[in-house]
Amino acid sequence: MNDNISGWNTWAEAFDEWTDVSISEVHGLMTGLMTACNPPDEQGWATVFDELSFAPLPEAGLTLLAEEAEDTVFQLKDKEDAYSFMPLIPDDEHDLYERVMALKQWANGFMTGFGITDCGLTAEENEMLMDLAKIGAIRLEDDEDFEGGEESYLYIYEFARMVPVSFATRQRKHVKDLALISGLKMDAKTTKERQAQGKMPKPMPPVVDVMNQNNPS
Repeated sequence: MNDNISGWNTWAEAFDEWTDVSISEVHGLMTGLMTACNPPDEQGWATVFDELSFAPLPEAGLTLLAEEAEDTVFQLKDKEDAYSFMPLIPDDEHDLYERVMALKQWANGFMTGFGITDCGLTAEENEMLMDLAKIGAIRLEDDEDFEGGEESYLYIYEFARMVPVSFATRQRKHVKDLALISGLKMDAKTTKERQAQGKMPKPMPPVVDVMNQNNPS
């Protein structure tokens, strides 16, 4: 599937001037959240990203995110359509390195998105997240070959692709009811504003690369 059909080019254009994280990571975050929540409106997404201490999303990005979230939930709810779900990764005309790094970023985004849902995990789901964390922990230098090449990449891609399909069977919550959001009044200060006032410590990054805690780059 090429970049136009997959939506890669559309996402790249919508998030062109927003550089906090990659579009693959944003898509992963959206997907993780949508395995357990109903799709929020644009303001809901703006609140989620603000509470995660990201820069404000561009208007085009917010609109796309809200639309894609609805489509993703609809797809994952359908037992047949769910199996055609695909992470937002560049097509095979891109270098293998670029695709592996995008899949790594998508995996980390998914773990962030699902993590803020505060959902319980079955033993099988916990094992899947541990394996997904290994994908999120991949480290490659620009000129370094991915061990196993295309075959290994396709294997981990297929695994990552099926994680949201497996996770999307639970009853969904409303994003406004998540611990990250709930209790905030309309005029309440955001996490970023409270940090600026020195009223709370800076948070750890949304996703900790658990496989590399003892091997920092």
